[in-house]
Amino acid sequence: MDLDERQQRALEIHDLYDELNRRERRVWRRDEFMLGFMGDVGDLTKLITAEEAAGGRSALGNELADCLWSVLVLAHLYNVNLAGAFRLTMTELEESISAQLADTGGQA
Repeated sequence: MDLDERQQRALEIHDLYDELNRRERRVWRRDEFMLGFMGDVGDLTKLITAEEAAGGRSALGNELADCLWSVLVLAHLYNVNLAGAFRLTMTELEESISAQLADTGGQA
């Protein structure tokens, strides 16, 4: 499954949440999705800390998937071409890091 397919699947789940929320209360605004994502990142932080401290991985994959889902939905809600932005950002990072490595002769 490529990024576009993952985003389409995330949007299917987003639509289901909207339907459920319409029945129970109201549909989330874009900024509320961001707040939900922040909660997911907080949960992920706790799981990573537990993984590093105790070696437990029980919910790590699930929380990473929740975070990915949030990013995919936020990209859609804000009309961001995530695949294109990812390619561009990775190219910029590679060029920047490579330039820094060349300046230091590869030494840390």
